[in-house]
Amino acid sequence: MNKQLAGRTSERPGAALSRIPAALHGWIVPVAILLIWQLAAALHLVSATLLPAPSQIIGQAFRLLGNGELLQHMGISLYRAGVGFALGSAAGLLLGLSTGLGKLAERTLDPSLQMLRMIPMLSLVPLFILWFGVGEFSKILMISLGAFFPVYVNTFLGIRGVELKLLEVTGIYQFTRWQLLSRVIIPSALPNILLGLRLSLGTAWLVLVVAEMMGASAGVGYMIQDARAYSQTDIVFVGISIFAIVGKLSDSAVRLLEKRWLRWRDTYKG
Repeated sequence: MNKQLAGRTSERPGAALSRIPAALHGWIVPVAILLIWQLAAALHLVSATLLPAPSQIIGQAFRLLGNGELLQHMGISLYRAGVGFALGSAAGLLLGLSTGLGKLAERTLDPSLQMLRMIPMLSLVPLFILWFGVGEFSKILMISLGAFFPVYVNTFLGIRGVELKLLEVTGIYQFTRWQLLSRVIIPSALPNILLGLRLSLGTAWLVLVVAEMMGASAGVGYMIQDARAYSQTDIVFVGISIFAIVGKLSDSAVRLLEKRWLRWRDTYKG
């Protein structure tokens, strides 16, 4: 009896979880929530108008896929988010490198950029509409602005976080400016840069919703806004699910890059 108790107490806390394939660990909580949600809807514990059942949402998603409406909205949203993210992150990387490497650029540019970073994005929507209208240019520019700051800040911090001992060693080996940048500074700052890209992707999706709700005629954000006006809650949930799934996939893509490019790091894995 005592041996059995000792065996149970010595069992690792994650032993039960280890019996499930690692690829399925992240699905445990979402699947449990969906099952409870579906059960509550089947027992009529929640209103179908306010919170439709997952089966109803999935059925609506297939209907929208069948008539091509969902793919059309997704294509437009992906184009806006992709172009805006590419422009904003590229500008953030370049300016982050400039202010991180140069004192003059830091003193002249960084104070203004930090002040601009503190302005709430929603407060700029009226100005973007007045200056650029409600066309594609204003939407992409707004997404670019939102994607810019996470990359800029993390690139700057990554460069300034490079250890001085590494720079002293490069002086001994007489590295050129380019060798110093490509072999020491960029690799050392890469964890911060990739973190900035992950945050930038999330911000791009967030700003995309705002941009598509301010005067668009297509896109997932517009689909959500239009469905809300007609109390089509299931379509609203379809749009929210699209944002969640695509956002997760894009974040996972950056995490794969982290695993490939940062194999040399020996860090705590939990």
